[in-house]
Amino acid sequence: MAFPHRPDAPELPDFSMLKRLARDQLIYLHLLEQLPGKKDLFIEADLMSPLDRIANVSILKQHEVDKLYKVENKPAVSSSEQLCFLVRPRIKNMRYVASLVNADKLAGRTRKYKVIFSPQKFHACEMVLEEEGVYGDVSCDEWAFSLLPLDVDLLSMELPEFFRDYFLEGDQRWINTVAQALHLLSTLYGPFPNCYGIGRCTKMSYELWRKLEEEEDGETKGRRPEIGHVFLLDRDVDFVTALCSQVVYEGLVDDTFRVKCGSVDFGPEVTSSDRSLKVLLNAEDKVFNEIRNEHFSNVFGFLSQKARNLQAQYDRRRGMDIKQMKNFVSQELKGLKQEHRLLSVHIGACESIMKKKTKQDFQELIKTEHALLEGFNIRESTSYIEEHIDRQVSPIESLRLMCLLSITENGLIPKDYRSLKTQYLQSYGPEHLLTFSNLRRAGLLTEQAPGDTLTAVESKVSKLVTDKAAGKITDAFSSLAKRSNFRAISKKLNLIPRVDGEYDLKVPRDMAYVFSGAYVPLSCRLIEQVLERRSWQGLDEVVRLLNCNELAFTDVTKEDKASSESLRLIMVVFLGGCTFSEISALRFLGREKGYRFIFLTTAVTNSARLMEAMSEVKA
Repeated sequence: MAFPHRPDAPELPDFSMLKRLARDQLIYLHLLEQLPGKKDLFIEADLMSPLDRIANVSILKQHEVDKLYKVENKPAVSSSEQLCFLVRPRIKNMRYVASLVNADKLAGRTRKYKVIFSPQKFHACEMVLEEEGVYGDVSCDEWAFSLLPLDVDLLSMELPEFFRDYFLEGDQRWINTVAQALHLLSTLYGPFPNCYGIGRCTKMSYELWRKLEEEEDGETKGRRPEIGHVFLLDRDVDFVTALCSQVVYEGLVDDTFRVKCGSVDFGPEVTSSDRSLKVLLNAEDKVFNEIRNEHFSNVFGFLSQKARNLQAQYDRRRGMDIKQMKNFVSQELKGLKQEHRLLSVHIGACESIMKKKTKQDFQELIKTEHALLEGFNIRESTSYIEEHIDRQVSPIESLRLMCLLSITENGLIPKDYRSLKTQYLQSYGPEHLLTFSNLRRAGLLTEQAPGDTLTAVESKVSKLVTDKAAGKITDAFSSLAKRSNFRAISKKLNLIPRVDGEYDLKVPRDMAYVFSGAYVPLSCRLIEQVLERRSWQGLDEVVRLLNCNELAFTDVTKEDKASSESLRLIMVVFLGGCTFSEISALRFLGREKGYRFIFLTTAVTNSARLMEAMSEVKA
C-alpha cells in the first residue's frame, strides 16, 4: 500500500529545472566558455555521485572533457594542456592542486589550471593557494550547485559535513549556502508567504536569506507563490528521532545498505548473482514507490501479492490469438519484465535485511529503544547497553544507544556516565576518548553535573519572576549546559501514544507508525502543531523546554496572492540532515490532512551517519 494522495492534493512543482540550471551553468559557463578546447577534469570523490545525477560522463565527453580523474593523494598523470578541478572548498584540495602546479613548475611545464569550487568558494582556500605560491597560476570560480532533486518531493544539498561543521565546530560557513539555496527556490517558484522556524542555525540562515531577498527586491514581486509554507528546523532541536532505529522500508534500506545520493548498491546477497547492482530509489521505481513508506512488517506480504498479480498477467498470454499476442508483446511485456526485475531486487533486499536483523536480535534492540523513549526499565536498558559494549557488537551502535539513553534521561548520572565510558574505552579502544568530548560538546552524551541543581533553582525562580524574565534566566542557564528535557517535551506534545490493545501497523492511525507505534517523531509533531496554529502561539512552554526561547519565529504575509492550492504545499527545511523516517511520517501527515510536503535537507542522515560525524576514529 503506497500512500495514495488524495484527489484534491496539490501538484508538486517541477524540480527538474534545478538540474538543467546546474548542468547548463557548469557546462556552458565553467567548462566550455572559459576553457575552450580539450581538458582533463579532476573531480573530488564527494562530488562524483551528485555530478553523475546532473551531467554524466557522456555529456562531459561531448563538451571536450578528455579524461576524468579522481582527486586523491597520489600524483596525477595527465598529459593534457588544460587541467580543471571540480572540488569542495577544502584546504586539503588546495594543497593537492598546489602540489600539481608546483610539480609542473619544477619540470618547466606550463599549462592552464582552473579550480571550480562547489557550492561556493571560501577565502581560506585562496589564501592557501597564495601561501603555496600558485595563486597567480590558477583561475578560481564557483559553481553554485547546492540543490540536487533526489526525488519528486526531496531536494538535497548533499552537504553531509554541514552537521559536524555547524553543530560541533560552530562553523557558520555553510549558512550562506543555505540562504542562497532558499533564494534560488523563491526566485524560481515564487515568494513564500508563510515562514516558520526553530533553532539558532535556522534563524541565522533565515535572516541572511531575507537580506538577499531585500537586496534583489522586485525579482519575486508580483509572482504567485507556488509553495505556501516553509518550515525551517535545526537538527539539534530533535536528536532523538535521528538516533532511533528505522523500521519503515526506505529507512531500513538506508540503515542496512546506505543510500547514497538517492541510489543504493545492492551486493550479491541481494541480487542472487555474482554482480552488484546500483538501483535508483525514487518514485519512478513503481514497486519501491508502493512500499517505501510502509512499516517493514507489511512489506513481505505486499511483495508476495505483487508477485502473484504479476504471474497472473504473464499467464494471460496462454489463451491469446496472434493479434492479441502481438499487442501484448509490443505494449505490456516490457513493462512487466521491468516490474519483475524490480520486484526480485526488493524481495532480495527484504530477505537480506531479515537475515541481518535476526542475527543482531533486532527485536531486543527495538524493545530497549522503546523502553528508553517511554522512560521505563532504565536499569534494564542500561544493562542491555553494557552488554552491547562488552560483546563489541559495533562501536557506532553502542555510542548511539548511550546517546539515546543520555538525551531521553536528560543526561546520565555521573556514576553511569563514568562506568559506561570506561567500559566503552576498554572494549573499543582508548582512541575513542576524543569522541566522548565531541558528543558532550554537542549535547548528545552528557552527564548530570551540578547543573541539575540549576533546574531545581530554575523552577523556584520561574515561580517568583514573570514568564518573560524567567525565560531569560532559563536561557542563561541553558547556555551553560544543553538540557534535553525530553520527558517534559514528550508529555507536552503527547509523543508516546496511549494505545488500547495492539497498534495496527497495517492501518496506521498517526505518525507513530514509523516507530512501530511507540513514538511520534518530535520534529514532525512540532511541524504539525505549528501548521495547525499557523504560528508558535500556545507552544511557548515547548519552545522554552527546547532551549529555543529567542529562536522560534513566524513570518506571515497577507495571503491575497497565494492560491488555496499553494497553501497546502509545505516545504520543510532540515538543517543538519533529516531521516527517511521523518520523511515517511510527514508524507503520512500530508495524506491525512490534504497537504503535500516537499523536503529540503543539507543531506539525508541516519543514526550511524550522525555518530560517524561526531567520531574522531575514522571507520
